[in-house]
Amino acid sequence: MLAQAAVRIKAFSPHLKQALAKPFTTTAGKWRPQGGDAAQGLAGAADGAPRFSAWFSRSRRDIMRAQRMRYRIFSEEYGASMKAPFGLDRDRFDKHCLHLMVRDNQTGELVGYTRVLTQAGLARTGGFYSAGEFDMAMVARLDGRVAEIGRTCIHPQYRSGAVITVLWSRLAQFMIEEDIRYLIGCASVAFNEGYDLRGIVSQIRAAHMSPVGQRVTPLVPVPRLPLASTDKVRMPPLLKAYLRMGARICGEPCWDPDFNCLDFFVLMEVERLPARYVQHFLQLRRAV
Repeated sequence: MLAQAAVRIKAFSPHLKQALAKPFTTTAGKWRPQGGDAAQGLAGAADGAPRFSAWFSRSRRDIMRAQRMRYRIFSEEYGASMKAPFGLDRDRFDKHCLHLMVRDNQTGELVGYTRVLTQAGLARTGGFYSAGEFDMAMVARLDGRVAEIGRTCIHPQYRSGAVITVLWSRLAQFMIEEDIRYLIGCASVAFNEGYDLRGIVSQIRAAHMSPVGQRVTPLVPVPRLPLASTDKVRMPPLLKAYLRMGARICGEPCWDPDFNCLDFFVLMEVERLPARYVQHFLQLRRAV
């Protein structure tokens, strides 16, 4: 794996190549349940294993747990209006995506999640999920392989940073392994969580916008927002994580009335990962 990854990073920026030249072990890779089932391997979690682990699962039980967590977060926190039989948030994209789980090894609880739509899955869905919210013509002009992340959510008791760190560690490793140059997706800010929405939009316009040639257009413009406060703008944890990782926001947000939120279109390029994060997130394991 290490030799294959080395070939794939030849065209990366100098700081990325320098950081990736140092071999080390990924936190997310120290423990993986056999067969993709989160219930297995729990006994070893207390024996020197890390607090959190991340893995891609195909287990129907794992995916239903994630769909149940998605429903609780989007419905109860966001106030989303959704049809969710049996309390599960699911749609036609789920069966074509890879499902990335983060669990607390001490409790066995699912605490973080995102799904990934690759080019192979895209051929079956007929398009990206985000195309339902944005005119995404610019994506076809990106030079390199693209994957979409979506439905990202973190358990409300685990939003201090560690779970997001492990989630991104595994996503970054996935980008290297699969030669994916860009991740795209939507970062949501709920209307009812007390954020200064106009302040967030203003800060993004000032410091985090993509070049003009990498812009999308929202299909549903955002309604008039309240005046921004003069205080320091507080960002939602996931949006803050994207921006710290060098992500760019590709234009004005879309209003999603069903999920009661603003959606920002995020573009993450592997070459833009900040040097201080590369060593931590892009962790390549030594061959054994």
